[in-house]
Amino acid sequence: MSDVSVLPGSVAVRNLFEDLLGREVTVSPGDPLSADDIATATVAIFTDSAQKIYGVLGMDLTLAANAGAALGLLPAGAAEDSIDEKKLFPNLAENVFELCNVLTSLLNREGSPHIKMYQVIYPGDPLPADARAHLMALGRRIDLLVEVNRYGKGKFSLSLAP
Repeated sequence: MSDVSVLPGSVAVRNLFEDLLGREVTVSPGDPLSADDIATATVAIFTDSAQKIYGVLGMDLTLAANAGAALGLLPAGAAEDSIDEKKLFPNLAENVFELCNVLTSLLNREGSPHIKMYQVIYPGDPLPADARAHLMALGRRIDLLVEVNRYGKGKFSLSLAP
């Protein structure tokens, strides 16, 4: 097996979001999540078969709420209410968990170690220091601005372990 991990391209991210949400999604280069964003972000930790962190994905509250509402076929107002209250409502969190789980498919490649989602941390929950460090690190990462048609846009940051 190869130990070389490859970041997914922006087109692959867009296609996965579009397929899951059943609507047009626009993806463009974006800024990394800031420390302020991380406080209200949804963060997914991905591990390899040895339970070592493989990658950390962060979606700011805006993207998590909009994607969660779109996946659940809820009105955009549900996402707006969640954003206004600065917390991810439980029904949206459940949808975002499923989205993060499916995003694992972007990390698994033939001939590479099997990657699985280990944990999802929601706004307000403590984020492990090692996950925060990976998410804030420079290096092998992709930072995008993802816009879900009729809902809104937000930040998507995926950082792979060195």
